[in-house]
Amino acid sequence: MENEVNIVDRGRGLQLSTSRVTVQDLVPYFQEGCSHDEILRWIPTLNDEEVTVVERYYREHQAELDEEDRRIRERNAQRSNPPEVEKILQEGAAKIQVLRERLLQAKTNGAAS
Repeated sequence: MENEVNIVDRGRGLQLSTSRVTVQDLVPYFQEGCSHDEILRWIPTLNDEEVTVVERYYREHQAELDEEDRRIRERNAQRSNPPEVEKILQEGAAKIQVLRERLLQAKTNGAAS
């Protein structure tokens, strides 16, 4: 059946047969105890049947999926920008701080008049 909702692996990890949404995309919602309505509000491309299929799979494989989620979060936390990008971000933050201070000074001087 062409529209049957299943969990498949198309090379990017387990995902819905009807969508590019992966099982791991929904794991944090299940960990937080979100309702189907909440999930559908955040990911409106899904339908209730799709969420049900992923939730069932999650409940059956919860320990391994939670561990995979933990590893993903750990890996993401260790990622950093290249030094040249960090330099640009720091310079930008410094410029914004100067502009904020000038704006505050201008407001203060305007209020004193």
